[in-house]
Amino acid sequence: HPLCSTGIISRVLEKNGFSVGIIEQPDWKNNKDFLKLGKPNLFFGVTSGAMDSMIDNYTPLKKERQYDKYSKYISKKPDRAVIVYCNKLKENFKGIPIVIGGIESSLRRFGHYDYWINDIRRSILLDSRADILCYGNSEYSITEIAKRLKKNMDIDGIEGTCVSAKEIPKGFEELPDFESISKDDEQSKKNFCRMQIMFSNSKNLAQKHGNRYVLQHKMHDYTTKELDEIYELPYSRDIPAKADYFKGMQFSIVTHRGCFGRCSFCSLPLHQGIKIVSRSEESILNEIKQLTKHKDFRGYIDDLGGPSANMYGMDCKLKCDDCLNCAKLDKSHSRLIHLLRKARQIKNVKKIFIRSGIRYDLALESEEYMKEISKHHISGCLKIAPEHSDEDVLKLMNKNYLGKFNKFVKKFNEINKPLNQYLKCYFMTGHPGCTIENSKELAKFFEKINVESVQIFTPTPMTLSTCMYYTGLNPYTLEKIYVPYTYSEKKEQKRIVYRRK
Repeated sequence: HPLCSTGIISRVLEKNGFSVGIIEQPDWKNNKDFLKLGKPNLFFGVTSGAMDSMIDNYTPLKKERQYDKYSKYISKKPDRAVIVYCNKLKENFKGIPIVIGGIESSLRRFGHYDYWINDIRRSILLDSRADILCYGNSEYSITEIAKRLKKNMDIDGIEGTCVSAKEIPKGFEELPDFESISKDDEQSKKNFCRMQIMFSNSKNLAQKHGNRYVLQHKMHDYTTKELDEIYELPYSRDIPAKADYFKGMQFSIVTHRGCFGRCSFCSLPLHQGIKIVSRSEESILNEIKQLTKHKDFRGYIDDLGGPSANMYGMDCKLKCDDCLNCAKLDKSHSRLIHLLRKARQIKNVKKIFIRSGIRYDLALESEEYMKEISKHHISGCLKIAPEHSDEDVLKLMNKNYLGKFNKFVKKFNEINKPLNQYLKCYFMTGHPGCTIENSKELAKFFEKINVESVQIFTPTPMTLSTCMYYTGLNPYTLEKIYVPYTYSEKKEQKRIVYRRK
């Protein structure tokens, strides 16, 4: 399935002439599963899937998820799955290169704060003893690795990868070293903040760990042509019975990659990146036509979008890092509106849903777009994520758009009252800067709107919010900020808003 990273990587490698064997969710307590495909010709690729194994296995209060009655999916992954899998392969296959990738590897590629041990950990590249790490979207890097290993060439210097080296090459920017960020003192936390601000996918970066360096080669700049080729590969989209939780996404279509929203708590900026790369309209329409021939297709496209559905077509080649506030960016939604109208005309398509979420502040730029999705692409309700109601908390989240939220709600209600459709909103408690009093105000705010869910903030590796959580500082100003650290306060903040709800 093109929403499954392992599926995409496999198809891309096959297209380039390589054969791929997949050992799915191996039993990590014995060797049998790790041996069943034998020794690979080139390398082992290791991923823990679409979610960091620690987030997969534990709730925000560090409770094991298999005891969570609300979870439809139970992880079979071990804690720190990438490291565990690599150790198993090292035990059984001496001298075979190991390539690690996926979200767990991508966002642990440098020294990072680990919420589950409440301490700083080294780069996962070193702890896993892998030969190379692919971060972000890795179709380009994994193909280049395979081609080089086939020719017995060196795999250093590939875009979108990290390697370990004894020295820093020219053209690399050096991050604060691991020793200087891992001490529990004020200066170390300031160094940690400096490191956070220096993180970027578009730079060659280096970080010293002891007597070695972790080198990041800047990410490959994907093009529309490359994305079209990736998503036009022959994915079966067949969903096995054991993955029935995936049924509602079977006929989802990816229109673009990246997100320039840069929410502080989000992993996307340092994974997919902050620039939009859109597929061509022709490629997307052809994919929809192919879906209408699938044996399970009943006329409904489950989702058409990306990290933020209404960023399609907002590609920009300028070197600035703030597309959201850039006056030069075309925010008219014209390309997206044209795509939606063309897609609806395809034979045997009854309805195309937009479920991947939209940026309401961007949607305000085009009343035509709001009318378009309201009339044709919503089924009863539209879900958005204002996250909080307090201006100071929103500023720390980099979502300081409460005024725009209120305008959006008013405009949406005007358009959708005759259609009997409404908004549902996602919120977050326990984020750095959020106090008990803030939660009480948020509870009052809930009286005005429909609430879909409230989650407790989870500090995930390499995000700006996690930096605030660990250091207790605003990384840009180094001013101290309030952080709710205790489980009791985190639970109380959530109780307050849920009691009012």
